[in-house]
Amino acid sequence: MRLDKFLKVSRLIKRRTVAKDVSEQGRVWINGREAKPSSTVKVGDELTIQFGQKTVTVRVERLAETTRKDEAAGLYTLLREEFRREGEEEGQ
Repeated sequence: MRLDKFLKVSRLIKRRTVAKDVSEQGRVWINGREAKPSSTVKVGDELTIQFGQKTVTVRVERLAETTRKDEAAGLYTLLREEFRREGEEEGQ
């Protein structure tokens, strides 16, 4: 499944166009590698997404073409959620 579609279906990002933009900006990684919107996501992959001051890492548990809102969180497991303080450099 395409990365941008997974991010939308899982509701990690609400709109596919926003998921595409975030990926193109270099703010999404699959298994530690920078990912493009068209990158393939497989079960077991670790996705890291940077949302401003917050970085979220999840493991893909299941793929689905569509999902209801109450089922979306079942597509992944939250592994880490980190917050960067203002003025703190990335990677520190």
